[in-house]
Amino acid sequence: MTLDDSGFLTLGAQRLEYRMIGPRPDAAPTLVLLHEGLGCVGLWGDFPDKLQKALGCGVLVYSRAGYGKSSPVELPRPLTYMHDEARETLPALLDAIGFRRGLLVGHSDGASIAAIYAGSHQDHRVGGLALIAPHFFTEDAGIASIAEARKAYATTDLCAKLARWHADVDNAFQGWNGAWLDPEFRQWDITEFLAYIRVPMLIVQGEDDQYGTVKQIEVAKQECYCPVEVALLPGAKHSPQRDAPEATLKAIAEFVGRVLKANEASAA
Repeated sequence: MTLDDSGFLTLGAQRLEYRMIGPRPDAAPTLVLLHEGLGCVGLWGDFPDKLQKALGCGVLVYSRAGYGKSSPVELPRPLTYMHDEARETLPALLDAIGFRRGLLVGHSDGASIAAIYAGSHQDHRVGGLALIAPHFFTEDAGIASIAEARKAYATTDLCAKLARWHADVDNAFQGWNGAWLDPEFRQWDITEFLAYIRVPMLIVQGEDDQYGTVKQIEVAKQECYCPVEVALLPGAKHSPQRDAPEATLKAIAEFVGRVLKANEASAA
């Protein structure tokens, strides 16, 4: 298909908002950005543009169903929603855009989806993972922060702020928040996928991340057989691309550049 600078991808019953920056997948490596649990195309801000400028490759950003201007989802979301995205939607999306080579860059839920994908698909097109604030299992502190977000959504202007970015803000918020606060979600754990990832991984995490501790990094180092690099950023919380944008951009751009160079060398 021909990718415009922005538009919609139709994947089965889903109509997904996307933005394409820089060269198309048939002309250069592509970074596919997977947003956080309350994110969307617009909430990445200018970070995708800066990545594209720093690296010269293509950058594809899309809003998962239930977010941004994409089609809504049926609530409550299944507790396997990240597994479902990695196993069903993401493979279809990569094929639909004509993805040939590149990396997955995920934030929070998006990072978990990227890890599940790489640990369950032997996709030789994916040369590496850049994971921002990933979660591989639940932690009490993270659940407590998500409970605080529910309170804020009901009592502050959080709903109004999110409504600027999501066509159906209740669908976006309740789909994420409801799943994470389901008592059964305490058992959610994707560490089993880590041992099957065969490409280099970068983890970028804020030292003050309110949704996950350094235990997330530790389990990746313990379980992964692939190379794992870490950038632990002082003064940053759960969204280091917003809290420490220059350090986050530098870490990801340098990692992606090395991976792409190594892959080009091995293919020569």
